[in-house]
Amino acid sequence: MSDCLFCKIVKGEIPSTKHYEDDDMIIISDILGEPKIHYLLIPKKHFTGIEDKNCDFELLKKCFIKISELSDKLGLSGGYRLAINYGKDSGQSVPHLHIHILAGEKLSDKFW
Repeated sequence: MSDCLFCKIVKGEIPSTKHYEDDDMIIISDILGEPKIHYLLIPKKHFTGIEDKNCDFELLKKCFIKISELSDKLGLSGGYRLAINYGKDSGQSVPHLHIHILAGEKLSDKFW
């Protein structure tokens, strides 16, 4: 999708701080920086969310496995939270499925 922010990041058209990349996904630092550790795992295949008819559940499975495999390297040993927002009421600001990886401090239990 030519106007998608995350597709442009995946293509290297917009700079990002990459922590991991393979043929299926990238993990970058979130620009907001809250909490102390906030990464975004972005599948390279474009789909908006789990309700999208093009959602690739096998790819999502790979993404979750990769987070587990990289947990020490990413500094997640104290525990972490994964979040996927879908739709504007959830706060999804980029219509490309992505997984927030939150860690590095005790996280609030608000809404969880």
